[in-house]
Amino acid sequence: MTTPDSVSDISDDIVAFIPALRAFGRSLTRNANDADDLVQETLMKAIGAAHSFKPGTNLRAWLFTIMRNTFYTNANRARRETTGAADCVSGLVTTPDTQEWSVRGRELMEAVDRLPHQFREMLILVVMLGESYEQSAVICNCAVGTVKSRVARARAMVIEDLGDSGPQRRSA
Repeated sequence: MTTPDSVSDISDDIVAFIPALRAFGRSLTRNANDADDLVQETLMKAIGAAHSFKPGTNLRAWLFTIMRNTFYTNANRARRETTGAADCVSGLVTTPDTQEWSVRGRELMEAVDRLPHQFREMLILVVMLGESYEQSAVICNCAVGTVKSRVARARAMVIEDLGDSGPQRRSA
């Protein structure tokens, strides 16, 4: 059983993972506001269930698992609910990028967004968030070989998707 002191200790440790949770939440929801809501819900669940965390295990993987499960639970719930009016278009106002790296970065992220969910999730966990194959397998509840295969296929799909419009290599 976890004591009240260890619950506050784990709460302090959880705060260090908020940036990584926000990045993973953004990859799942594809929306900054929804990602912030998902992070908040994840943090509330994690702090509320701090007594069930086993010291010595990977806190980051535990938090990512909570977030992933929360996301899928919310997605399933949303599928059963009827939606209201479309979101306000004022939230979609953007300024066009003027710098080459911004354009290329957006093209890359759009290519990643077009990936099938299981490939996108693995690519973001391993390549963008720096999770190991082993920890990604724990988070997604699958075999390490599946993680490696999906990351390799995701990379290939992104390269193929970008084709000639991808970043140009400079000759030395």
